[in-house]
Amino acid sequence: MQASQQLNRPKIVCRAPLKVSRRLLTGRASFHQRVTAGIVVLVIVALFGSLWLVAYYKINVGRVFGLCGFKQKYGLPCPTCGMSTSAVAFAKGKIFESFYIQPAGALLCSVAAVSAFLAFLIAVFGVYFSFLKRFFCEVKVGYIILVLIIIIAGGWAVTLARALAAK
Repeated sequence: MQASQQLNRPKIVCRAPLKVSRRLLTGRASFHQRVTAGIVVLVIVALFGSLWLVAYYKINVGRVFGLCGFKQKYGLPCPTCGMSTSAVAFAKGKIFESFYIQPAGALLCSVAAVSAFLAFLIAVFGVYFSFLKRFFCEVKVGYIILVLIIIIAGGWAVTLARALAAK
């Protein structure tokens, strides 16, 4: 069977089929991988830096984004209620408070922090993680979206339970 006829072809993120190459065995990242990892680190650090500035200057994030229409209409928190507050608490270093405010937001911030750490190791030291290549080649985008939906739904369940218990 040809590669174009296979049902489980490599995903869009993976350009080449998985082969064991010499570069994979040596554990060194290519220049392109290091630059990409450096960009990822800069983006995540800029995001957390801007969240820290929001916390430092006490900017009201709710006023910037406006009131939640779902909460106004139904009187219950929406699936993303508390995400920005949780992210600001995470950026301030209040990890447990962040998980209490919105578990899904804190979990996504934790994933971003781990991703930034791995990308930093790739960009600065040239360490190559073969599990990242396998992840991007074998995991479908639909599965990633499904996991994100499950995480947000779980966080929403916690905030809904708190809101209903408070009434």
